[in-house]
Amino acid sequence: MSGTIRSDIKPGMRVMVVQKQDQRTGKLTEGVVQDLLTKSPSHPHGIKVRLEGGVVGRVKEIVKD
Repeated sequence: MSGTIRSDIKPGMRVMVVQKQDQRTGKLTEGVVQDLLTKSPSHPHGIKVRLEGGVVGRVKEIVKD
Protein backbone atom coordinates (compact mmCIF):
# COMPACT_ATOMS: atom_id res chain seq x y z
CA MET A 1 0.00 0.00 0.00
CA SER A 2 1.37 3.44 -0.90
CA GLY A 3 1.56 6.28 1.60
CA THR A 4 -0.18 9.06 -0.34
CA ILE A 5 -3.50 9.07 1.59
CA ARG A 6 -3.42 10.49 5.13
CA SER A 7 -6.35 8.40 6.45
CA ASP A 8 -4.40 5.18 5.64
CA ILE A 9 -1.60 6.12 8.07
CA LYS A 10 -1.94 6.01 11.86
CA PRO A 11 0.56 6.47 14.70
CA GLY A 12 2.09 3.11 15.66
CA MET A 13 2.12 1.74 12.09
CA ARG A 14 5.34 0.40 10.57
CA VAL A 15 6.24 2.26 7.36
CA MET A 16 9.05 2.87 4.88
CA VAL A 17 9.92 6.55 4.38
CA VAL A 18 12.32 8.48 2.17
CA GLN A 19 14.16 11.26 4.00
CA LYS A 20 14.79 14.66 2.35
CA GLN A 21 18.51 13.97 1.86
CA ASP A 22 17.73 10.54 0.31
CA GLN A 23 15.20 11.74 -2.30
CA ARG A 24 17.74 11.55 -5.16
CA THR A 25 18.78 7.99 -4.36
CA GLY A 26 15.36 6.79 -3.16
CA LYS A 27 16.94 5.12 -0.10
CA LEU A 28 14.15 3.96 2.26
CA THR A 29 14.20 4.02 6.05
CA GLU A 30 11.91 1.73 8.05
CA GLY A 31 10.30 2.85 11.28
CA VAL A 32 7.17 3.30 13.38
CA VAL A 33 5.01 6.42 12.91
CA GLN A 34 5.00 8.81 15.87
CA ASP A 35 3.31 11.90 14.32
CA LEU A 36 1.66 12.82 11.01
CA LEU A 37 3.05 16.14 9.76
CA THR A 38 1.05 16.56 6.53
CA LYS A 39 -2.32 18.20 7.22
CA SER A 40 -3.92 17.70 3.77
CA PRO A 41 -5.93 14.49 3.07
CA SER A 42 -3.44 13.34 0.42
CA HIS A 43 -0.05 14.23 -1.07
CA PRO A 44 1.34 12.94 -4.41
CA HIS A 45 4.85 12.34 -2.99
CA GLY A 46 3.69 10.69 0.25
CA ILE A 47 2.42 11.85 3.62
CA LYS A 48 5.16 13.44 5.74
CA VAL A 49 5.58 11.74 9.13
CA ARG A 50 7.92 11.74 12.11
CA LEU A 51 9.09 8.28 13.11
CA GLU A 52 9.89 7.17 16.65
CA GLY A 53 13.47 8.31 17.07
CA GLY A 54 12.90 11.64 15.31
CA VAL A 55 13.43 10.73 11.64
CA VAL A 56 11.21 12.81 9.31
CA GLY A 57 10.30 11.62 5.84
CA ARG A 58 7.55 10.94 3.31
CA VAL A 59 5.81 7.56 3.46
CA LYS A 60 6.54 5.46 0.36
CA GLU A 61 4.95 2.24 1.58
CA ILE A 62 3.10 0.81 4.55
CA VAL A 63 4.67 -2.40 5.88
CA LYS A 64 2.21 -5.25 6.38
CA ASP A 65 2.94 -7.45 9.40
